[in-house]
Amino acid sequence: MILMGSSVWAQHDDSKEIAISIKAGSSKDLAAFFDRNVELSINGNEGDYSKNQAELVMRDFFKKFAPSDFEIVHRGTSGNQIEYFIGTYDSAGTKFRILIKCKKDSGGCSIYALDITKE
Repeated sequence: MILMGSSVWAQHDDSKEIAISIKAGSSKDLAAFFDRNVELSINGNEGDYSKNQAELVMRDFFKKFAPSDFEIVHRGTSGNQIEYFIGTYDSAGTKFRILIKCKKDSGGCSIYALDITKE
């Protein structure tokens, strides 16, 4: 039971760290949570990227839309060790909804999909 509790705390810390990296506009810190391949969708432009490519795409997004705030507003889990977070991202008055999907494993949360939609 102690190990199980530690795993739950690690996952919650991951969501906080992911939120902090997005709020800071740090593609490098965010990419530390990426799986080997990441499905990215930014305002309908979709693609499958390697971890390194996804970091570059997010770096460009953060340059174009520098963050002024990010907050996770909903989180949940579904079958097969999947965890998801929905957050609101603000960039100088332009608002986005960000959906993050993670695979949970012993190492924490690995982001395999990220969907950014302008509101």
